Amino acid sequence: MSRIRTFKSRMLAQDPLAGTFLKTPHYVLVEVLASSGLDFLCLDAEHAPFDRASLDQCLAVATALDFPVLVRVADASPREVLQALDYGAVGVVAPHIDTAQKAEQLARSARFGLDGRGYAGSSRWAGYATQKMPDLLAKSRDETVVIAQIEEPRGVQNAQAIAEIDGIDGLFVGPADLSVGYGKSDQKSAELTEALRLCAEAARASQCPYMSFVADAKQAQNWHAQYGMSMFFIASEHSWMRNGARSDAQAVHAIK
Repeated sequence: MSRIRTFKSRMLAQDPLAGTFLKTPHYVLVEVLASSGLDFLCLDAEHAPFDRASLDQCLAVATALDFPVLVRVADASPREVLQALDYGAVGVVAPHIDTAQKAEQLARSARFGLDGRGYAGSSRWAGYATQKMPDLLAKSRDETVVIAQIEEPRGVQNAQAIAEIDGIDGLFVGPADLSVGYGKSDQKSAELTEALRLCAEAARASQCPYMSFVADAKQAQNWHAQYGMSMFFIASEHSWMRNGARSDAQAVHAIK
């Protein structure tokens, strides 16, 4: 069973899904992590040095391995969304979606139709001109994932309206950006807790999958229990490499 083809249905069914942000723009890490048991990766083109070539290479490997890969685009512009999807991303995570109007524009940019995603049958996603238009239109409806990232207080206020937009498939809440937006210097405030709760209510009311960045699996379990989150972007390969290296180094240094 194809991992890419079934990813959206699993997400919408709110199966527990584990992924991570990939910060290093190199296809070898996609190849390694595709065999890790993770359900998806998210290439972080917002906060990491991905360019068009590295996105293309990483998504080529992901497609060949039938491994679902999202792209957190640098911004929610139609250009950024189009490129990620044409290269073969299963979907996009779009930052700074704080109004229903922005959510509607995002959903339109990722879907075919008037004033929407530009159609090209010769992209990787389209099978390099090997698939017919009706099949590709159906593929877009059935497989493409569009996730709105809420990271400003105004986005929390408008979370219900954002979740209700046709074509928005999930709500991603950014706890760090929200904390900064509330004027805090950590992620322990009552304001953040309330924001997570309000976004959870909005997602639940719209039967919209709810997700976030978490530091580890323990936090994922806690936030599933507290807020009903089902999809988790756990740390990054940077954190995992550093933590693994530190643990083994400390064990060696403890030898007497």
